[in-house]
Amino acid sequence: MTYNLLQISWLFFIYSFAGWCIEVCAAALQRRKFINRGFVNSPLCPIYGFGSALFAIFLPELTENPFFLFLGGMLMAAVLEYLTGLALEKIFHQKLWDYSHIRFNIGGYICLRYCLLWGILAVITMLFVNPLLCSLLDLIPEFLSTVLLWVLWGLLAVDFITTAVSVLGMKSRARRLSQLTEGMQETSKLLENALTKRVQSRMQKSFPAINPQAAAAKKEKSQVFAQGCSFYKLFCLFFIGSFLGDIVETIFCYITAGELMSRSSVVYGPFSIVWGLACALLTGLLYRYKDKSDGYIFAAGTLLGGAYEYICSVFTELVFGTIFWDYSGYTFNLGGRINLLFCFFWGIAAIVWLKLLYPRLSCLIEKLPKRFGTILCNFLIVFMVFNMAISAAALARYTDRNTQKPAAEQNVSQAAQAVNSFLDSHFPDERMERIYPNAKIVN
Repeated sequence: MTYNLLQISWLFFIYSFAGWCIEVCAAALQRRKFINRGFVNSPLCPIYGFGSALFAIFLPELTENPFFLFLGGMLMAAVLEYLTGLALEKIFHQKLWDYSHIRFNIGGYICLRYCLLWGILAVITMLFVNPLLCSLLDLIPEFLSTVLLWVLWGLLAVDFITTAVSVLGMKSRARRLSQLTEGMQETSKLLENALTKRVQSRMQKSFPAINPQAAAAKKEKSQVFAQGCSFYKLFCLFFIGSFLGDIVETIFCYITAGELMSRSSVVYGPFSIVWGLACALLTGLLYRYKDKSDGYIFAAGTLLGGAYEYICSVFTELVFGTIFWDYSGYTFNLGGRINLLFCFFWGIAAIVWLKLLYPRLSCLIEKLPKRFGTILCNFLIVFMVFNMAISAAALARYTDRNTQKPAAEQNVSQAAQAVNSFLDSHFPDERMERIYPNAKIVN
């Protein structure tokens, strides 16, 4: 079954609440008292809700094969939990959960035991629980359902902002204790009202690993541009990877098919966004494991690359109504979105990237003068954002032109008609088919 936006939103809140109940019960058994284990103050654990939403968006077509559904749920939940743990550690400078004591863990963020549990839950929820919940949700009038969801999203947004301000207050208080500037002292006083103090107290009770002193530890500013695994470093790798990925794919297609064709993801320049994002994500996720064995990196690259390519395929089909690659002719393929051979290529690419290319590219990037590098990156960020935005608009318009939607243009505003006219004149079908020769429109 496919899920609409209302159903996905309800599933988010239902599973967020169910996850909160599970976490509270587990904490009660461990500590013999009630503890709100949610990151926000309301009885919700959003990570469970986000997991259920991702399952509902990306996994419906795997329900015909429970084994692949299990694998898909396990991988998707593992990546979500890893990224969440990594982000929270960046905020607090300490792990809010740590699986280091459990065998087969990665960085203490995820472990095989709970990944297997996530896979089992994916099968149970997608095959049995979600259809039942959606049949019950369909009984609610659409208008009432929409109003209730707007209220819930609004309350969650206020709750999240309150928690975020309280977290900043924890850091601000620690800075004051460290005798930093007077201006920060005044900010700290404003933040430390009764509400934020209460939230701070709850956070420290829920997650004893949080240490405001450690979270506020002062870092010396480096004079090296994009040192370590920083934002500018990852963007540079994204940009370089987008370019190199396009070139590699073009050469590969020429060798295998004897034809030179565009492999670009955008309308301006030879850039493959899928490869660029893969380079940045692979570096961000596996940076601290780059010194591991080749076998370890190959396995991680194979699994992560396959999951990533599958998600990209589903995403582009849902958003643009277009399929950019189809592996249905390959053996051991999954819905034509991925196949085993190319998953192995992702594993090989991970080794080549982390062991050979990344160290050299990282050194070259860090040799850029700091001011020049910052200005250059900011310019390229603006260019790539514009490039991707205009490409998305051109693709959407191309899909509309080929699905008979222009017939309804009489009802759109003059501004929308002007935009459509611009896209029609600058990106006609001939140009779009030259840029995206393998694109297939899904009716």
